[in-house]
Formats: sequence, structure tokens, C-alpha cells
Amino acid sequence: MGEVLSKELLDTVEANSKELDKTIKDIIDPYCGELDEYMSFVRGILKDDEKPPTDLELDDFVMNLSTMIYFASVGTEQLGVRDDLSRAAYKEAYNTARNMLGKGTVADKNTEAELQTMSEHVVNIIYSKSYKIMKAKVESAQEVLSSVKKVISRRMADSNFERGER
Repeated sequence: MGEVLSKELLDTVEANSKELDKTIKDIIDPYCGELDEYMSFVRGILKDDEKPPTDLELDDFVMNLSTMIYFASVGTEQLGVRDDLSRAAYKEAYNTARNMLGKGTVADKNTEAELQTMSEHVVNIIYSKSYKIMKAKVESAQEVLSSVKKVISRRMADSNFERGER
């Protein structure tokens, strides 16, 4: 298998991926940077096994996550528009390049058009991944919010049960 894998190719993919990851982070941070920071804050509180989150902290989670999810959802849709526009730009550039090619087989023309529109394709990949990452973050934050609400409900039920036993 070592002969099949090219260290040079792997290094090139890693270097390009790091550049794309940075670009994607720069694109999505304005939309979800605050949500990311808050989720890290929540995780820090949840990691403290000695001290479970207080009722006040849980209430804070609900209010803040709801608000941040609202704004991140709007950002997700804005990125969806950019994804759509970048896809349209890539298709337009590809079709223009393909139509400009005179002679050659269909496969040759397709290959040449793909080579000529590589930058448009990469931009489309960036916006597509940005949209998908944002969408996943919003969905995950919604799951956390739902879980927090369940914990609050359980605590309330336990509290009511304990009062009823007295």
C-alpha cells in the first residue's frame, strides 16, 4: 500500500486543506463565532464532574443558546445564498469554457473546461462546505438546547416530587 500512497500528494492535500479550512473559518466566524465561544463555555461547565450546572446556569444556557441559534440560522441561510451563487458562477464559467473549445472529443472538452474553471469550482466547494458546517453547528446547538430543556424539566419534576413527599 505504501507504493500506492504518495507522501508528496498527501502533503499537498494537507497543505491545501489547511488553506481551505482557514478560508472556511474566516467565512463562518462572523456568523457563528459567538455561538462557538458559548458552546465552549457550556462544555467547560459540563466537564466539571464535581459541580453540575446550577439551575441559574441552565436558564442562562436556554436563553443564550436560543438567541445565538436565531442569528446563526440567519447566517446559515445567507451562506446558502452564497453557495447557490458560487455554484451558478462555476456552472456558467464551465459552460462558457466548454462552448469556446473547438475541436476534440466530448471527454477532452469536458476535461479542458474543468481545468479552465478550477478556481470557480474551488470557490463553490468553499461556500458549499461553509454552508454545511454552519448548518451542522446550528443543528448541534439546537440539540444541546433541547437537552438542556429536558434537564430543566427533569429537575422541576424531581423538585415537585420531593415537595410532595414531605
